[in-house]
Amino acid sequence: MYFGAKPDLGELAKSLRNAMTYHESLLWEKLKGKQICGVRFRRQHPIYFYIVDFYCHEAMLVVEVDSEIHYDRIDYDNGRSAEMEKLGIKVIRFTNLDVENNINKVIMKIETIVKERTKSRS
Repeated sequence: MYFGAKPDLGELAKSLRNAMTYHESLLWEKLKGKQICGVRFRRQHPIYFYIVDFYCHEAMLVVEVDSEIHYDRIDYDNGRSAEMEKLGIKVIRFTNLDVENNINKVIMKIETIVKERTKSRS
């Protein structure tokens, strides 16, 4: 568990891994197996009080895939991101449409940020 996440949150995360959305699955195919800069991403990972879509500990990076429901939760999502940024974790967000229509651009942005963040931590 990272940053004080409780064990029961880990159980919820496990169930979410078995119920990923179509768009999360599309992105996961590109993130799994250390395909991005040789770093490991975890899916549906507990951090603090939250479960994030994807997390890379080496880069201290969270990647979120937002569906239409997030359009009505901007304040909540911003607050959640701010809490993680206090822990030194960068949060980046993509919409379902970004993932579906521009997956290569999404991957390029993730790669750029991973390179920046892992280089600065070396």
